[in-house]
Amino acid sequence: MIYRRFVKRLLDILISLPVLVLFSPLFLAVGIVVRIRLGSPVIFTQDRPGYKGKVFKLYKFRSMTDARDDNGELLPDEVRLTKFGRLLRSTSLDELPEFLNILKGDMSFVGPRPLLVKYLPLYNAHQMRRHDVKPGLTGYAQVNGRNTITWEQKFDYDVWYVDHLSFLLDLKIVFQTVAVVFRHSDINSANDATMEAFTGTPPGKDEGTI
Repeated sequence: MIYRRFVKRLLDILISLPVLVLFSPLFLAVGIVVRIRLGSPVIFTQDRPGYKGKVFKLYKFRSMTDARDDNGELLPDEVRLTKFGRLLRSTSLDELPEFLNILKGDMSFVGPRPLLVKYLPLYNAHQMRRHDVKPGLTGYAQVNGRNTITWEQKFDYDVWYVDHLSFLLDLKIVFQTVAVVFRHSDINSANDATMEAFTGTPPGKDEGTI
């Protein structure tokens, strides 16, 4: 498929490069405020699995403090995630540095969100198929519930996207993402400040229900 193999990557380059240049003042402004409000480093980096599970460095603006308890252990996410950090996440400003990942080729604009490396051994065969395309800045799961749906639902949406990838679908997801960001919706899960950790899907649980 021409779009999947060639055009999608070309569009990633043609869009991400001008964005990085034109919005560099915004990047600088957000970076300065993050440094003042949350400390350093301003850019949060973390290993994430990409296409075919190959690990890359993901870039984001930090959205949590490094507050620790008396034993030196990091406090829970809901404590370290300040009001300013919630604002960064609700507006998706924390994800601006990921345009660098897109330009480098680690990611695409649209695709399954890159999750944690420690989840790789926990995926079943169906869920592992989410790595058959590059991860994205936004994705089909992000416009269909984001952090308010279960992990299994999220992975089903990811695999559905892999099987139906097209230019029109990507365009639809981009427009839906803009709407979600403006509504500031589905940022947090129902039970926590961030999505609960994935611990694996019990054998026999239904798959591919999308």
